[in-house]
Amino acid sequence: MEPIILTEKQKMLAGKAYQAGDAELSKERLKAREVTFEFNNLAPKFIKQRKSLLKGLFGKTESMFYVEPPFRCDYGYNIEIGDNFYANFNLVILDCAKVSIGNSVFIAPNVSIYTAGHPIHSHLRDMEHEWAQEITIGNSVWIGGNVVINPGVTIGSNVVIGSGSIITRSIPDNVFAAGNPCRVIRQITDEDKEFYYKDFKLGE
Repeated sequence: MEPIILTEKQKMLAGKAYQAGDAELSKERLKAREVTFEFNNLAPKFIKQRKSLLKGLFGKTESMFYVEPPFRCDYGYNIEIGDNFYANFNLVILDCAKVSIGNSVFIAPNVSIYTAGHPIHSHLRDMEHEWAQEITIGNSVWIGGNVVINPGVTIGSNVVIGSGSIITRSIPDNVFAAGNPCRVIRQITDEDKEFYYKDFKLGE
């Protein structure tokens, strides 16, 4: 039985070491850059056209989503977003592996989502090896500005990530987490329903 030889794209999607300079992957990244260039340079009034471009680029979308330009990604087809999704300016998604985002997720400006990684040893980096791990974000998540999400991370549902956080490990459901490295600060409870900001009750 002959061994199965994987393409560099198949290696990438399987979470194995691959070479990003591969001709097929380079062509697909160029296509994504052309789409995002068009998306980022449309006049602000062309909302439907921008939405149509992302629907064609992403692997999965729902009816309600909005992404503020500028936006950048590596491939696009590995990005899946749920309903009621909003991303503010300067979202970057390096989607060498799948990025799955749930419903009602809000992303503040300058957030970076990285599935891609490089070997620690320079010898392997010099040979242009890379690797990628999937990232999953649950439902009803708010990610603050300037957050970095690293490869292999899962963020649970009903989570708030404080601005400037660097997420290096998974975050459970129903928590507020922040810091570098990001860690759980406290649980989110039903008591939080009464407040919109610190100690200000709704209706005041």
